Amino acid sequence: MSALASTSTAASQDACYISLLGLAEYFRTSQPPNIKRCIQCLQALFTFMPPSKVEARTHLQMGQILMAYTKNIDLARQHLEKAWSISEPLPNFDVKFDTASLLAQLHLQTDLNSHQAKAMLRRAVELSQQNVYWHCKLLLQLAQIHASDREYSLASELLAVGAESADEASATYLKVLFLLSRAMILMIERKTNDVLALLNSAGQIIDNNIPNPHQKEYLKVFFLVLQVCYYLALGQVKTVKPSLKQLQMSIQTIMAPNWPTDEAIFGANQLEMFVWLPKEQLYVLVYLVTVSHSMMAGYMDKAQKYTEKALTQIEKLKQQEDKPILSVFKVILLEHIVMCRMVMGNRELAIREIAAARDVCLAAPQRSLLRRHSAQLHCLIGLYSMSTSFFEHAERQFVVCVSETTERDLKLFANLNLAIIYLRTKREADLKQILDAVSTENTHTYSSQALMGGFYYVQGLHAFHKNSFHEAKRFLRETLKMANAEDLNRLTSCSLVLLSHVFLSIGNSKESMNMVTPAMQLASKIPDIHVQLWGSAILKDLHRMSKDVQHEKDAYANHVKYSENLIADQRKCVQSAHHELVNWFQGDPPVTSGPPAPAVLLLPESSVAPSVAVIASTSAAMQPAGQYGQFY
Repeated sequence: MSALASTSTAASQDACYISLLGLAEYFRTSQPPNIKRCIQCLQALFTFMPPSKVEARTHLQMGQILMAYTKNIDLARQHLEKAWSISEPLPNFDVKFDTASLLAQLHLQTDLNSHQAKAMLRRAVELSQQNVYWHCKLLLQLAQIHASDREYSLASELLAVGAESADEASATYLKVLFLLSRAMILMIERKTNDVLALLNSAGQIIDNNIPNPHQKEYLKVFFLVLQVCYYLALGQVKTVKPSLKQLQMSIQTIMAPNWPTDEAIFGANQLEMFVWLPKEQLYVLVYLVTVSHSMMAGYMDKAQKYTEKALTQIEKLKQQEDKPILSVFKVILLEHIVMCRMVMGNRELAIREIAAARDVCLAAPQRSLLRRHSAQLHCLIGLYSMSTSFFEHAERQFVVCVSETTERDLKLFANLNLAIIYLRTKREADLKQILDAVSTENTHTYSSQALMGGFYYVQGLHAFHKNSFHEAKRFLRETLKMANAEDLNRLTSCSLVLLSHVFLSIGNSKESMNMVTPAMQLASKIPDIHVQLWGSAILKDLHRMSKDVQHEKDAYANHVKYSENLIADQRKCVQSAHHELVNWFQGDPPVTSGPPAPAVLLLPESSVAPSVAVIASTSAAMQPAGQYGQFY
């Protein structure tokens, strides 16, 4: 009888558990959700002294609901820690892994550092070796945290372990995700040869060993984004064109109305429930790399057009769900459009958009975006200050940028602009010091066409200012060779107009005309008002020397037009409330009021893994640093 009574009691308790859980889910999914009642139902379950597994799972559910629907983080933490303490020693019980993943996210939200999150995930990774799905998911999450903390070697090692685990489980799709994610980390570390080897390996698997055509297309987009970023990081604007075109065609395929949902593509097999980014976010990312390419190639109109389309798409997605990665994309796009505006002489719009980027950074939780983009903002404000002739402010902004950033590209870009300031302000000793430092640090480590072309350009400008015209020609011809090889149009136009000025200075008017004519054509196509201003002054002098009065008048009229446009814009700049940003050198940027901006290199994540926006922002945000010779 006692056995029967025990069985009856157990059945009765099971019925209570099921009823309470069902009621809790009913309240959670009501419209609107009744979270208070949902929590009360789950809380009531503990009064029945449930078995360990039921108790642990219920604590996990409480933690999930408190995190998702309330601001009671401390109570959520208590429930998750209780779930972990109960589930950790229990074998073959996945609740421990789900709990560890959530606790790590919570630690990242509330703690000042990521130490606890890493420790929790390392323990969970150790325990999950017999569960491939959770082992891989936790490896990705832990790798992301290390990457966010710029511990790239550790992130790379974890991703290599993940690729091996996926390979042992014959999970080819997941293996490729790990390989491509590792390539992304190596790209940030500038390990060019290793990146190429991994991309080649992943590319062969995608072509030959992924039978599902929809998964194949997704992997292809990931692969092509990395390939495009790889070429852009090397300044190979011309070489990248076929890959970029292929990427644009792939994203159109994925965005077609008849394309299946992500849930349909990735929901059948647990080891395929990982996706790099949802297709709507991929769409924005393809716009972003297209904008980066247009900037480096010197097509400002195209860059503006694609930026506006991407920002419009971001706002649509934000209305559906405001994912953190969308803010990352927005900041990177604003960084690009700011540079477009300045090249075209629209500096007042540029400072408005710098202020808009600041606002996005300040709105992010725990100032995470500001920490990652502070150096870029200082660099952009430095460029703005330089273009409006606030050279002391520009110098301080670039110095802050160099001290804050760990990105070699951005540091080199800021230093080259500092060199131009020292040229303008006739500080020969400072100029020599910075050029020597740049030369020592970068001549043997940089293979980027844009970066090295910019370095030679600044040396040519320096030689020109010293009246060392033969030396100036030598540097500028080297710049032109590099710029022409990869269609770096801005670098070409800047070099041509300076070379024209060199020939004008030595009295060779024929060669000067041969240089300034294509420079002006390119500058008009870009358009670059600074090169146009400079070139029109040279043309005026050349026509005067040849006694061509009409052409001299035309060149002078153009020069006055460009000059007046810049003066009018300068007046707007200094009257703008956002101009106060030139005085920001430390801490949080000041909040300024004024007219708003015009309206308009990621790891995979599973369905509940945190978004890996940081890696994409790191690799992409470095791309604007390939633009040179903007202000003289």
